[in-house]
Amino acid sequence: MEALIAMAIGVLTGCGVYLVLRARTFALVLGLTLLSYAVNLFLFATGRLVTGRPPVIGAAASHADPLPQALVLTAIVIGFAMTAFLIVLSLRARADLGNDHVDGREDA
Repeated sequence: MEALIAMAIGVLTGCGVYLVLRARTFALVLGLTLLSYAVNLFLFATGRLVTGRPPVIGAAASHADPLPQALVLTAIVIGFAMTAFLIVLSLRARADLGNDHVDGREDA
């Protein structure tokens, strides 16, 4: 199971970096979103995968770590706000410049 999560994190990171390096704003937004998903999965995996244990301390002898879950929830909210901001920023740049290149070049 750990190998599957590690491969998923690696694939998401690789695809995210590839899309971030593209010259179009839509690919940049998708790449940053994939990188955000990879970081969320990494944070969630740091809490170790456990099943059948309560998330509350004191309810049983052993418990799941609630800190990675809280970090992932916070990262999801921040990632959603960042994605919304980037979409608005890219739409404004396209309206002002007339194209969707990241560096603002005039040629297609």
